[in-house]
Amino acid sequence: MRIVLKGHIAVPKSDLKAILSELPTHIVLTQAEPGCVEFRVIQRTHEPCVFDVYEEFESADAFDAHQLRVRDSMWAHVTQRAERHYQVSAADPDVESH
Repeated sequence: MRIVLKGHIAVPKSDLKAILSELPTHIVLTQAEPGCVEFRVIQRTHEPCVFDVYEEFESADAFDAHQLRVRDSMWAHVTQRAERHYQVSAADPDVESH
């Protein structure tokens, strides 16, 4: 069963430059993880301190491995003051989920 995370993060304006600098690396590293099906973090045009997030992993194990890697990453450091608003759910891989 696939795991899907949807939502957004709201970041302090004072952290925005560091987050924008680290985001490309975070995306590349996550997309390269075993079991990553899709990973998007997109800055909102009219709310530059808000980023929409969509993550899809092949399994709970792959999702858990991603969470473990990110916990000690530079991304975790630069987003430590971000407000995270996520919903995590299981999805049938045979059904379009987004």
